[in-house]
Amino acid sequence: MKEKILVVDDEQIIRESLSFVLGKEGYDVEEASDGLEAYEKIMDEDYALLVTDLEMPGMKGKELLEKTAEISPKTAAIVVTAYGSMETAIGALRAGASDYILKPIEFDELLIKTKRILETKRIVEENRLLRKETQRAYDFENIVGKSAPMRRVFDMIKRVARSDSNALVTGPSGVGKELVARALHFNGARKDKPFVPVNCGAIADNLMESEFFGHKKGAFTGAFAEKEGYLKAAEGGTLFLDEISETPLALQVKLLRVLQEKEYVPVGAARALSADVRFVASTNRDLREEVEAGRFREDLYYRLNVVEIRLPSLNERREDVLPLADHFLAKYRRETNKNVKGFERDAMRALTNRRWRGEVRELENVVERAIIFCDGDMIRLDDLPESFRRDADDDAP
Repeated sequence: MKEKILVVDDEQIIRESLSFVLGKEGYDVEEASDGLEAYEKIMDEDYALLVTDLEMPGMKGKELLEKTAEISPKTAAIVVTAYGSMETAIGALRAGASDYILKPIEFDELLIKTKRILETKRIVEENRLLRKETQRAYDFENIVGKSAPMRRVFDMIKRVARSDSNALVTGPSGVGKELVARALHFNGARKDKPFVPVNCGAIADNLMESEFFGHKKGAFTGAFAEKEGYLKAAEGGTLFLDEISETPLALQVKLLRVLQEKEYVPVGAARALSADVRFVASTNRDLREEVEAGRFREDLYYRLNVVEIRLPSLNERREDVLPLADHFLAKYRRETNKNVKGFERDAMRALTNRRWRGEVRELENVVERAIIFCDGDMIRLDDLPESFRRDADDDAP
């Protein structure tokens, strides 16, 4: 679809020249001979770009820009001005114009600026849609579960997401702790800022300080360039510390300073940087036991655990097994393009009776595997792993 541009100038030859050049580049161009005519067109049509002169009889270009910003905020603008009117051009930029070009007009400059502005506009819109889709994907209402324990989790997510307090998400491995962390972020005030997940157990101890706080060039052997750490990457947003219990005591001391003082010092730097970050941590261990054993700092534990959200084991909420299985069925049905409609009764009974040692992650893997082996439109007991069939035989009278 061609992008629509509105060209506004009271001089016909300039207006027609601009329209011809832009039209030749493939844009859908319309013209207006003054600000009032342009305003009426903008009231009726959506334009990607407005190219307007500033000095026109009646409604001047600056007033047109201000009105356009009110009724069509997504419309970008380029103003056309004479050399002697730079102050006016600067005022137009303050009124919302994206750029300006000087008379006499260089058409190559016009085309370059038009292309740049419209490309930037497309990127901004794509990012907006992506953020919207990401928020929808991690909306707490899309976390599957109807059991009483999960309803309590949903209620906590709603309440905690509205605050800016640090949170600790606990529960066995595989229950979806990162999904809860993302729901907290994308339903809170920081949703338009970065969400940075960090697997604390996957970083070598000698690299942790540099990975978290960044380093200056030459700070240590091998530091050939300046590096931005996780804290800088998460500025204004949320830093998710997955398996926080895996962090060594030396790093815990430095993280505590960030939480208390809202600042940190990159490795090799002389000055502290401010840290505007919300912390959400997770663990599958009992941090109170880790504190008592001397492996985790008590003061850091209380700083992180302002609110604890405990995710129940799948075995504590068996009524959620089949809804979760249906959720994963829909997901992998789309990915595999197989028309698998559901589960036969024996398969449903086997899934419900299973002791899920690997939690939700294991259930997802089982459903994905079943779709691969399913030849019909319903998943049968024979499509599940052999251990399910053995369990079914053991339960048979």
